[in-house]
Amino acid sequence: MRLDPAALDIPVDDLELLQEALAEARKGLSEGGLPIGSVLVDSQGRIIARGHNQRVQTGDPTAHAEVVCIRNAGRRRDWPELTLVSTLSPCIMCTGTALLYRIPRVVIGENRNFLGAEDVFRQLGVSVVVLDDEECIQLMRDFISAHPDLWNEDIGK
Repeated sequence: MRLDPAALDIPVDDLELLQEALAEARKGLSEGGLPIGSVLVDSQGRIIARGHNQRVQTGDPTAHAEVVCIRNAGRRRDWPELTLVSTLSPCIMCTGTALLYRIPRVVIGENRNFLGAEDVFRQLGVSVVVLDDEECIQLMRDFISAHPDLWNEDIGK
């Protein structure tokens, strides 16, 4: 089911960017990892970095989608002008990474399967937009059902 941005007052750009993050999530899944993807966007709406969860593929417990995406952005000075888009609500580690670089806006595909540290973002003045995207919800739900061991390992259970 596609969201109707007009009915929900969601910028079309956010939905288009979420599709790019979903492409990253599918890439992670196709590699045998978790289907979580992220993109980092500049103030003009251009994607400057991409990432997907690579924890399983690399054996690196910090290789969550958002951290990988931010790492892929390299050294920058425009962090406070960027937007981080993620298919899933960022965990406390990913939230901390975004906060460290003062990223002021985070767009989240869904938070039903996992509610990350959105309250921490909000407490520190970060704009948080949750799209509640059905494709993100179903992709994660299916993965958790099929691979509860990998999911629990990813969230530290």
